[in-house]
Amino acid sequence: MKKETLHIIGAGLAGSEAAWQAANMDVQVVLHEMRPVVKTAAHQTDNCAELVCSNSFRSDDQEHNAVGLIHAEMRRLDSLIMREGDSTAVPAGGALAVDRYLFSQGVTKSLEDHPNITIERAEIDGLPPKEWEHVIIATGPLTSTPLAEAVQKLTGEDALAFFDALAPIVHTDSINMDVAWFQSRYDKVGPAGTGKDYLNCPMNKEQYDAFIEALVTAEYGDFKQWEKDTPYFEGCMPIEVMAARGIETLRFGPMKPVGLTNPNSEEKPYAVVQLRQDNKLGTLYNIVGFQTKMKYGEQIRVFKAIPGLENAEFARLGGMHRNTFINSPKLLDETLRLKVQPRIRFAGQITGCEGYIESASVGLMAGRFAASEILGLEITSPPKTTSMGALLNHVTGGANADTFQPMNINFGLFPLPPDELLRPKQENGRRRKLKGKDRKKVYTDLARRDFNAWLNEKRDAA
Repeated sequence: MKKETLHIIGAGLAGSEAAWQAANMDVQVVLHEMRPVVKTAAHQTDNCAELVCSNSFRSDDQEHNAVGLIHAEMRRLDSLIMREGDSTAVPAGGALAVDRYLFSQGVTKSLEDHPNITIERAEIDGLPPKEWEHVIIATGPLTSTPLAEAVQKLTGEDALAFFDALAPIVHTDSINMDVAWFQSRYDKVGPAGTGKDYLNCPMNKEQYDAFIEALVTAEYGDFKQWEKDTPYFEGCMPIEVMAARGIETLRFGPMKPVGLTNPNSEEKPYAVVQLRQDNKLGTLYNIVGFQTKMKYGEQIRVFKAIPGLENAEFARLGGMHRNTFINSPKLLDETLRLKVQPRIRFAGQITGCEGYIESASVGLMAGRFAASEILGLEITSPPKTTSMGALLNHVTGGANADTFQPMNINFGLFPLPPDELLRPKQENGRRRKLKGKDRKKVYTDLARRDFNAWLNEKRDAA
C-alpha cells in the first residue's frame, strides 16, 4: 500500500524540525522552501533554518528557566535543531548561542541526507492543492503574500502582525579592548562559556545622556505602507522605541550595569552596552538588544559613539521586517490543525509563538502529530505542566483569542503548582512562600516528572 505523504511548507526552524520528526517516524516528507527561487526581505542564504535575528537560543538553565527547560525536553525527543545547536555552540554566558552559518548548514545537510525527506525549491502561492491530504504550514514571520492572503480568505480572520528586528554585528578585532572587557553578568558560566562570554562597553552618565539624545534625534527609515500601524512585540523592541519611553528605560533594559566590574577603570559604569559572540570563530559580535530601524549612516554615527566601538567595523547593520501570525487560539485545535480545514496544520512563529526555540518546539510537535495521524497512532500531547505542553496549550486555546499576541515560553503559561509545593511547611508548622529560583524549581521539577511519565507511556504504547 502506498504510504501517505506529509507536505511541509517552509524550511525554517519549525518546518525543518517538523520534517525531521516525521521522517524519523518513517513518514515520507516533502519539504517545500521558496528560497532561492523567491527571496525574502531578511534571509541571506537558501539554507534551511537560517537565523535572521539573533544567534541565541537564550538560557540553557533547565532548573530555573522555562526556555532551558524546553531545550531539555526537545533534546529528549531527538530534536534536530537542538542537536545542531549543541554541536555549533559558541560562548554566551548562561545562554546557548550558535555559529549561525555552521548551524544552518548542519540542519540543511541532515535534511538533504535523510532518505524519507525530499526538498523542493518553489513557492506555494496559495492554499495547498486538495490532493495533499496532510500539510503543515510553517512559513514563519515572512509568509509570502499569496499564501497569507489565501489563509486569510479561508479563515475569515485578519492577519495580525508585528515587527521583528535585526541587531547590528561588529567585527571583533575592531573593538577597543582598552575600553571594553570580557565578562558575563555575575560571571555566569553557561553550556559553552567561561563566565567571560560578553564584551562590555561602559558609559558614564554624560556619555549615556548623549547617547540617548543621539538615538531619539537620529533619522529613521520610512515604513512601507503595509508596515504602518503594525504593533511591536515587546520582546524584540527597537532600541529607539525604548529610548523614546524615557531616558532611564535602556539603563533598566539591555544597558543595565548590574553584575559587572570594569577592570579598566575604578569608576562604576552608569550604563553598559553588551556584545555577544555571533560565530564559532569569535570574529563577530552582535550588539545585544540593539534592534533598530535607524538609517544605515545614522547607525554607524550613533553606535560609534559607544565607548569601545569608536573604530567599529560592522559586518551587518540593524534592520526590521514585519512578522505575520494567525489567531491560533481561535483557528487551531489542540493538535495544531486548522478547524475549518483539518488536513492543514500550522507550526512555528505563524502560530503566534515567539522565539527560535519556541518555533522549533511547535514544529516538533506538529511533525509528530501529523506523522501519528498518517500512521494511525494515538496522538498524545505533552502535559500542560511541561514547557512544550504549556506553549502548545497557550497557542491552541490557553490564550485569549480577543487579545492574542506572540509569546515566549515562560512560567506564566504553566498551570499553578499545588499550594503545598509553593508554600511548604516549616519545622514550626507554618508555611513559607517560595520565591525566586526556589519557586521556579518547583515548576521545572514537576515538568521533568510529568515529561518522563509521558515519554514512558508513549514507549509502552509503542
